[in-house]
Amino acid sequence: MTILEIGTGYTSIPARMGAATEIVVEQLTTSMLALKQNVKIIDIKDPNRLPTSLPVEEVAVPSFLHSTDTSLGVMHKAKRVVYSIALARKLKKLIKKTEGHVILHFHNQYNLYFFLKLTSKKLLKNVTIGYTVHSYVWHGNWEDIKDTVKKRYFQEIYCCQHADAVFTLNPVITDMLTEHCNVDPNKVHNVINGINTNVYCPLDDKQKHEAFSHFNINPGTKVILQVGSVCDRKNQLDTLRKIAPLLQRSSDTMFCYAGGVIDEAYLQSINSEASRLNVAEQVRYMGELKPGEELNMLYGIAKATIMNSKSEAWGLVVIESLAAGTPTFVNHAIMQSQPCFSNHENEGILTIGEDFATQLESIIGNHELHTELAVKGREMIKDNFSWDIAAKQYLQVLSKQ
Repeated sequence: MTILEIGTGYTSIPARMGAATEIVVEQLTTSMLALKQNVKIIDIKDPNRLPTSLPVEEVAVPSFLHSTDTSLGVMHKAKRVVYSIALARKLKKLIKKTEGHVILHFHNQYNLYFFLKLTSKKLLKNVTIGYTVHSYVWHGNWEDIKDTVKKRYFQEIYCCQHADAVFTLNPVITDMLTEHCNVDPNKVHNVINGINTNVYCPLDDKQKHEAFSHFNINPGTKVILQVGSVCDRKNQLDTLRKIAPLLQRSSDTMFCYAGGVIDEAYLQSINSEASRLNVAEQVRYMGELKPGEELNMLYGIAKATIMNSKSEAWGLVVIESLAAGTPTFVNHAIMQSQPCFSNHENEGILTIGEDFATQLESIIGNHELHTELAVKGREMIKDNFSWDIAAKQYLQVLSKQ
């Protein structure tokens, strides 16, 4: 059995930026190799790929498509199409020359859609196709999202209808697909994403001092952190408004947010609101940090991390933060859509309350309670969200197809 984990083409693997899906592909492959599976990554060609020991086979695309369009504009879509067509050609060649059963694990709707359209059923005789739904759109009520789904995610519906196994990261996605999109419920499986607890881990006192220096933040500052692309969906502006009373009465507290800027106007609105609330000196955009060591440094000096998105397929930030020993607050909508989080409420993870500023202050100002939550969160992650657990969930399904 040969497993091909397929990169999306958005950015190369290992990712230089906070690209959650690329991180999933990298870490799943690492764990599958540790479990003695014959697996490799198929990914977009990148002359500047970060060093990796993982087996990667590249798919060539024109050089002008090597860069990453973080604005998700026209070039992003063009790159998706060109890469997906080139990927289909590459996969067909690999299937023909590979002996035995082949498992193709896709993570992007463009990639699988074009592969299915360009590949004969005869060639797929000894092939199992798995597809993981990472899209954030599947959240909330069907009536609210159905028009968006039909216009922008018709490819994903097609992929889920035609894949041999579909993996979802929360039960809301499962319900949407099976109740409204004619996807066979027998082939839909709920899985988790994992976290590398050796990479995301608490800092000791010396490491914290170095981290404060690295980010040019005064040691002792109470950092409230939000990580994610800067855009309306991630909801940093609402977070700022919720915690503004705490910032206004605590000059030693700072709101830091990090991630790629999707919407420049939204970034400016955060700056304007911080000025209006008279907390501009306590609000800082940290830029887009490299996943792994640098991002862990920021989690490590934070007193709390906030997940306040309007929609998420999963919520990788939550488990990164908890693994780093940082109590994490999640809004009601995300908490309710993720039983794997809500089932562990108060184990380092808490729901954002109505008077969030007061709630937050009561946690970060109580050393004993804060330490207890940090320890509980870290232990809960180690017991429930390792990449080995995630990889075994996938393998249990794919090996039976």
